Order: sequence, then C-alpha cells, then structure tokens
Amino acid sequence: MVQTNKLKVFNDPIYGFIGTPNELIFKLIGHPYFQRLRRISQMGMSYLVYPGAHHTRFHHALGSMHLMTRAINTLRVKGVEINEEEETGLLCAILLHDIGHGPFSHALEGFVVSGWSHERLSLEFMNSLNHEFQGQITTAIAIFKGEYPRPFMNQLVSSQLDMDRLDYLKRDSFYSGVTEGNINSERLISMLNVVDGNLVVEEKGIYAVEKFLMARRFMYWQVYLHKTGLCAEQMLIRIMTRARELVNKGVELEGSSSFIFFLKGIQSNVFDQGTLEKFALLDDVDIIGAIKSWQNHSDTVLSKLCAMLLNRNLLQVKIKKKPIAEDRMEAIVSAIIAKTHINAQDIPYFVFTGEISNKAYSQDHQAIRILKQNGKVTDVLKESDQLNLKALSKTVTKYYCCYPKEAV
Repeated sequence: MVQTNKLKVFNDPIYGFIGTPNELIFKLIGHPYFQRLRRISQMGMSYLVYPGAHHTRFHHALGSMHLMTRAINTLRVKGVEINEEEETGLLCAILLHDIGHGPFSHALEGFVVSGWSHERLSLEFMNSLNHEFQGQITTAIAIFKGEYPRPFMNQLVSSQLDMDRLDYLKRDSFYSGVTEGNINSERLISMLNVVDGNLVVEEKGIYAVEKFLMARRFMYWQVYLHKTGLCAEQMLIRIMTRARELVNKGVELEGSSSFIFFLKGIQSNVFDQGTLEKFALLDDVDIIGAIKSWQNHSDTVLSKLCAMLLNRNLLQVKIKKKPIAEDRMEAIVSAIIAKTHINAQDIPYFVFTGEISNKAYSQDHQAIRILKQNGKVTDVLKESDQLNLKALSKTVTKYYCCYPKEAV
C-alpha cells in the first residue's frame, strides 16, 4: 500500500508559503482545539478602529511557528545543537502558545474563566493534547513552562524578543495598516545566537532591536491601547457583566449552552476534561450571536449596551495624563441622569474610569542580551546610544474616562 503525504502548506500574506514540518504538527493543526482559533479574533475589538484587523489567532500561531523554524535553522548554522525532539518541542510549544485564548482574545481574558490567564488555559489544552497524542508533546510543555534545562528554548517562545512578538507586531501592523509597527523579523532572527544557554542578539543587530522596541511602543499606543478600541472592549466587558448578573438572578438569556455555562461563572479552580471541552466550543461567534439576540432583551441596560456596540455607537472616551477629577465625574453623572432615562444604580455601566499603562521594555524580566564582538554579554540598554530606548524602560500610565455622548 502506497502511503500518501499528508503534509500541507498554508499561503500566508506575510511570509508566503508555510509548511507543516512533520505529521505531529499537521495533526495538531487539524485538531478541533486548534481549528477553533480560526474563530478567535487576534486583536479583540480593534476592527472597529482599523477595518482590516479581522485576522485570527490561527494566522498568528502559524506565523509564529514559521519564524521558529527560521530561528532553529539560524541557530544550527551557528553551531547550536538542537536535536529532532527539541525541534519538534519548540515548534509545538510556539504553535500552541495561544491555544487557550477565549473569545476576542485579551478583551475578555479573565472574565470567561475568572482569574485564569490564557497561558494557564493553554497549558490545560496542551496537557489534554499530550494525553491524546501519547506523550508526544511532553518536551513542548517543559519548554512552554520554562522547565526545560536549556533556557534559550523557553526564551524563543516567551521573552521580550520571542517568535510570538516578532510575528504579532509584523502581522498586526500589516492588517491594521499601521506601518510604524512593521519590523524586520528576518534581520532580528539572523542576529540570534546562544551563549551559556541563553538567547542573545549579536552586536550588529542592535539597531534592529531598537527598531523592534520602538515599533512595539507605537503599536501599543496607536493600536492595542487606542482609545476607541479600549472603549469598545470595556463596553463588551460590561455587557458580559450585566448578562452574568441577570443569569445568576434566574433571568433566561439566549446563547449557546457552553457560553451560558461560563456566563454563570465557574467556581472550581481546576479544569476537568468536561469543562475544557465546553471551553473549546467557545469563540467569537458565541459572543456576537448572543449580543445580536440581547439587543432586543427587556433589560434596558443590556439591550442598550448591545445595540450601541453592534452599531458602533460607542461611548465618548477621553484619555488624560492625570486621573479624572471627582467633581468632573460627578458633573458627568448628573448630566447623564438629567438627559437620559438611565437609573442612578445603572450609571456604572455607562460612566466609568480606568487606567492604561505601557512599558515597551523591562530589564527585570527576560532582558534582551547583546553579544559584543569581544564576547561579553550586556543588556541592550547599556549598549544602545538611543536615548528614546532608555525612556521605553519606564512605565507610562494614562487615565481614561468613558460616558454617553449626551453628557457632552
């Protein structure tokens, strides 16, 4: 019997053709857990600001795996030994690193499963897949958790210069049309090396690193923390909060069975296989379908918020460098109560404040190491002559205020 080659290629708009290196990778991509990522938005509600930003976690995972393949090849050429098991582990770890994302990615993180990060959920999925694939993902899990004895492997998956960031900056820049985020991932990867088990960037690649960190700063302020996208995501959270409040009072809401299960809120700190299977059924479609239905609900707060989000009739949002004054907030609340039919107890759903922060580079966590020509390894901030780069290591905090346009 002649065996057919099951390995396929994907045509990616960023890198061209992306292959499936082995049968395990092919099977993981075809698994329902991974195929679900086709229905998980990469950039949350950012498409309400940048119409092209409709790409998914599926795109991003494949792109990150492609960059990992390039990084492995680069390191091998430079004499870094990576055996076949480690290569498969690296590819599986980066492929599955975001598999735990829930609907609309970061927008609802911590709400669908209270207190659980997507990394923690990704690990649950990986453990389940490892059982299904009879231990073939054991090395990938060790790398993902940072327990593998060669630190650079975890740093390729999760650090301040990993394949995850190299892909999402380039990809999100492409789909949003914000060219300031476009980075030279090929140049950065070609400059990678390993010293004493840790990932380093050769000295001649320092300008590419500077460009990468500056691009990350631009993308956070211009895209990820854009005030309109931020407002839309906060409205989405409040829709879900109101829906949870109603469901737990016994009010019936339309929605898929898995969505209603998580909407009620799970109390357990441990995910059993049944709960994981329910989570694997959740995606953006559940959320949008429910919101379309709820816009006609008898609860005025829920219906109004849903209709506003669907029709992009968003709240007014202001960003300030200092916290919003209490008397200003009181004036806004008074104006809203006077001009609308919103009850005082429902005001927090329509008038709220918060803060956002951006720190493009941290010296304290997985610092980017530069390998000098004399063999010494130092931090990128010490070697950079770019004054802006030193400023990027400081946390910048801004404050926002959202309220109905009637208050203006």
